[in-house]
Amino acid sequence: MLLTALIFSLSTQACKSYDTALPAPLSGWKRSGRGLDTGHAVTLSRSGDSIQTTIRIRKAGTFGVALSEPGWIDVAPIRGKPLASAAHGHGPQCSTIRKIVRYKLRPGTYRVSVNKLKATRARLMLVRY
Repeated sequence: MLLTALIFSLSTQACKSYDTALPAPLSGWKRSGRGLDTGHAVTLSRSGDSIQTTIRIRKAGTFGVALSEPGWIDVAPIRGKPLASAAHGHGPQCSTIRKIVRYKLRPGTYRVSVNKLKATRARLMLVRY
């Protein structure tokens, strides 16, 4: 019981800094760039209650969309329905990444929609796993 309390206490301590110990696939989160891609993040403004953008996948694999705000992430072929996610979860502890949703993607162009946003802007990054 004491060990459980100690572990809980350590895991809920306030962070002294954010985004300083990101794993390699997320290291671009601190860099700003244009367009949703790997290697950097982009800050996009909401239109209505959502953000819409596109990504181009050149080589098949598992990709995640990292998001800085609470919201619902959908990825769909340009002319198709949203894909089922392969996995989803929170960003690393002491990071400004709120969630990451992973998808198995083939080469092509996809529409990325971030819905149910309360913030007027959100930071996003494409992550290759």
